[in-house]
Amino acid sequence: MRSIFFVIIGFLSHVGFAQMPGLSISKIDEDIVIDGNLDECIWNDAEVADNFMQFFPSDTSYAQLKTEIRMAYDDNNIYIAAKMYNNSPGKGKYVTPSLRRDFKGDANDGISILFDTFKDRTNAFIFGVNPFGVQREGLISNGGSGGGSFSLNWDNKWYAEAKQYDGYWTAELSIPFKTLRFKEGLSSWYINFFRIDSQTGERSTWSPIPQNFSITSNAFNRELIWDTPLKKPGANISIIPHITTAQERDFEKGTPKKSNMDYGGDAKIALSSALNLDITINPDFSQVDVDQQVTNLDRFEIFFPERRQFFLENADLFSDFGVDRMRPFFSRRIGVAEDTLAEENVQNKILYGVRLSGKVNNNLRVGFLNMQGEQDRRIGQLSTNYTVATFQQKVFSRSNIGMILVNKQAFKDSLDGSFTLSPIEYNRIIGLDYNLASINNRWNGKFFYHRSFDPVQLDSTFATGADIQYNTLKWDVSTTLQNIGANYNPEVGFARRVDYQRVASSSWYNFYPASGAIQRHGPGFDFDLYKNQTFGITDFDINAMYQVRFTNMTNLNVRFRREYVYLIDSFDPTRTESLELAAGTSYGYNMLMGWFNSNERKRFSYGFDTRFGGYFNGNRINLGGDIKYRYQPYGILSMNFSYNRIRLPQPYGNADIFLVGPKFDFTFTKNIFWTTFVQYNSQIENLNINSRLQWRFKPVSDLFIVYTDNYFASAIEHGEVFQIGQPKYRSLVLKLTYWLNL
Repeated sequence: MRSIFFVIIGFLSHVGFAQMPGLSISKIDEDIVIDGNLDECIWNDAEVADNFMQFFPSDTSYAQLKTEIRMAYDDNNIYIAAKMYNNSPGKGKYVTPSLRRDFKGDANDGISILFDTFKDRTNAFIFGVNPFGVQREGLISNGGSGGGSFSLNWDNKWYAEAKQYDGYWTAELSIPFKTLRFKEGLSSWYINFFRIDSQTGERSTWSPIPQNFSITSNAFNRELIWDTPLKKPGANISIIPHITTAQERDFEKGTPKKSNMDYGGDAKIALSSALNLDITINPDFSQVDVDQQVTNLDRFEIFFPERRQFFLENADLFSDFGVDRMRPFFSRRIGVAEDTLAEENVQNKILYGVRLSGKVNNNLRVGFLNMQGEQDRRIGQLSTNYTVATFQQKVFSRSNIGMILVNKQAFKDSLDGSFTLSPIEYNRIIGLDYNLASINNRWNGKFFYHRSFDPVQLDSTFATGADIQYNTLKWDVSTTLQNIGANYNPEVGFARRVDYQRVASSSWYNFYPASGAIQRHGPGFDFDLYKNQTFGITDFDINAMYQVRFTNMTNLNVRFRREYVYLIDSFDPTRTESLELAAGTSYGYNMLMGWFNSNERKRFSYGFDTRFGGYFNGNRINLGGDIKYRYQPYGILSMNFSYNRIRLPQPYGNADIFLVGPKFDFTFTKNIFWTTFVQYNSQIENLNINSRLQWRFKPVSDLFIVYTDNYFASAIEHGEVFQIGQPKYRSLVLKLTYWLNL
């Protein structure tokens, strides 16, 4: 059986396609001014990438709008010249949400470039610019398949400008070799370009990509052929010091106002053109965007993504082991401690961090992380060290085998001054993953086995599973199998729940009308079932679904669900500290669910989601969504909202839960941004205000001013009486960072 398994895996990995002709790039000695004007002589002689293929609304014809890309390089930089034609007389009425860096979504015009610098068709860099000269850069992992494989949180130094003309717009980009990671001596990379046009709604790519895949897929990239194999770009060291001053006051605890000044810094050291060492001392993450709150009516913990820059480059090397809801390592556990008396998580200061990541050779990636958390006498928190070591070895055409080791180790008596390892204060994880990706991208998947280790030696400390997806133009099918032990304990990871066996499957069938307003539609069916050895089946849901994608990028999705829950522990479905449903009781109920998102190319756009029907032993009506108005090009006014009406029979509670979050995002220039986010959450009875002003005075060098305020939104909280509108916690932070290349 083991032999049959590996034969199947090898076959799926090698199912392929024909390689298309590439693009040649030549070295120049002419200076190029990055101004958006393609007036340098070199662009007349450079080879042209054109004849883009349509990706949306169809993938069977050439693009309606012509696009031309030219490239060149010198000792320090890669240069890109792009010319995008349109069908409108005069200057095009292009769409941009704002002048803020890292634009995304359907409501954009733009040209993007993908660099697969190791030719592994798995990881890539993406750089983009829109007609207003706004830049974006990001990282692509896992072959570019799936929503979590494309991140724009990564930030680095490069340059771009754009110009708008009668009937077309142009862009020039300069990307330093030191910004990229690549293998020295390669004579070619893989590359692709894609364009989004807001007037026609067309999306097009230089190398054709079937529309059932992601437009960022790496499976179909073509070659970028260098006239001379690349050499290491020389010394590549960046120092990023920061200084922070803050004032804060905790009104809820009655502490006086505190003022403090702090400093620290980061360093990025390229050990080779492919391997990078990141160092941080006394990091401060006060400038990071605030998380968007959600209403939690679930029995389990909610996952919020990592946003801190130190953790982002090659983040998949650490964060993508396991599957969603079951990760052996989750970096947001670092810098957080538990206050057991207050029953809340609090910030735990990080003293230092070291992070090595990148490629040893074309087939082997490695990662190492070591961070030290400070002791906290107030809550009895010992100084704790976090160490993670990983590797990922490429096998077959695009697949890989990876291993991870996670160690959380406390230091004995660190509260009293000594600093020795505690043999009884640790948590460890060791894990092995196989990531499947066929060369034609039809087959993708994951097989994993992880085990946790604690001072108390217990049984059932394992987590294992398989996840397989098959994707063609007509069919999109996935299957998941998981077996999670009762005592599996990833303290530096994320396990939404443990002690279960799970089987889940989802199938969609797609129709593509030849003409009309609908681009794609089709039915779907899925189910998700949990069981364990003690209680048998504990949860399942079965869904009959239908989805419609319109040519104007509007989306509609509806589903009818049958859901069943067996309560292993008592639970209050309102999450409002009302009478709990008893453990050992079970509930089956039906509901109707739906999602609708309008055309985001319009100045006014909106999206709604709803569910109504049964809910445990009562019923629930939910309406949520967001409303946006684009004041182009200076920003967006938006409102996120959620309302849940829960009615349970006596003596159980009822609830009307509101979550309202107006957001004001203004960009005065391409370098000055002001965001204010207000969130009222009736579930936790809190009103939060977060306002952040950012001035990017030099590339990747910023001044941040961040104001945070929290107020009581209820007269009673945790049994204590407060005045509505009384402040809880307030802070004002000023942070200055400067990126210095040595």
